[in-house]
Amino acid sequence: MTAAASTVAPTLVSLDDFRNAAAALRGVAVRTPLLPSEALHDQFGVPIFLKPEMLQRGGAFKFRGAYWFVSQLTPAQRAKGLVAPSSGNHGQAVALAAKLFGVPSTVVMPTTAPRAKREGAERLGARVILEGTTTAERMAKAVEICEREGATLVPPFDDPTIIAGQGTIGLEIAEDMPDVQLVLVPVGGGGLSSGVAAALKRAAPAVRVIGVEPAGSPKLTRAREAGAPVTIAANPGGLADGLLAVRIGSINYAHHHAFLDDVVTVPDSALPNAMRFLLDRHKLVAEPSGAITVAALLEGIVKPAARTVCILSGGNVEWDGLLALLGKSA
Repeated sequence: MTAAASTVAPTLVSLDDFRNAAAALRGVAVRTPLLPSEALHDQFGVPIFLKPEMLQRGGAFKFRGAYWFVSQLTPAQRAKGLVAPSSGNHGQAVALAAKLFGVPSTVVMPTTAPRAKREGAERLGARVILEGTTTAERMAKAVEICEREGATLVPPFDDPTIIAGQGTIGLEIAEDMPDVQLVLVPVGGGGLSSGVAAALKRAAPAVRVIGVEPAGSPKLTRAREAGAPVTIAANPGGLADGLLAVRIGSINYAHHHAFLDDVVTVPDSALPNAMRFLLDRHKLVAEPSGAITVAALLEGIVKPAARTVCILSGGNVEWDGLLALLGKSA
């Protein structure tokens, strides 16, 4: 690629792209509901709703993008296998998509991946390989496997097809609640947040969309300050393992720049309380990454507007993880 070509802005995902993805997912993915939160309504005095993607197949939103991407491959491409570099949820989503299409899959996870996510991918038939602790290390290993085996890499976030699939969440919100005022969405590598922001702004331009990322991994915050994606310190620690990318995707950032209104950060200390709130008040099991939007409200970091929606991105945490996070809380 020439230097001039590298400066060309990526084409943004269109409303028709989101609608095409939604049509393909109909009857395959779960159209998750908007659940009213009486507890949050009572606390903040405005209607607040939850979009519970832990009810999605695979336990997280990732299935939407993975299935849409895999469905666009030729049968011959799929037959050679799929490879997913993943902190956990993307890997399970690709493993499930591969199972539905009857093709092999490999998931490259960090050595620190929670047991629930490793075993979840294995139960779906994936070969799991542990490699390093950073997104770069996982990606390098995944590329190596693809080159050696002729398999297809399924990108976790920095891809327009993945963005279109994840953005179907925003499309559903706009369709189910046309007068929505504010939507909070978790930020990892940027696939979910860029897709949701773009779909919402295209379908319901008046809505305000705020990204929420962990304080220990403020890659979108830093990118917005710099005016372009930047790499933050390697190995960011934190409870929200699904949101610990060290760099926002370039294609994702272009969508953020065009459609996302703001981004805020939430400290790790707020996440167990939000998880417990969702469990106690709504009987929803959220992983730390999935609870971060509610944590932003409970901590007073975001002031909710009328008709607010919190996207709960996933719930891939099992009993041991819940005990470790919540067992000693008051």
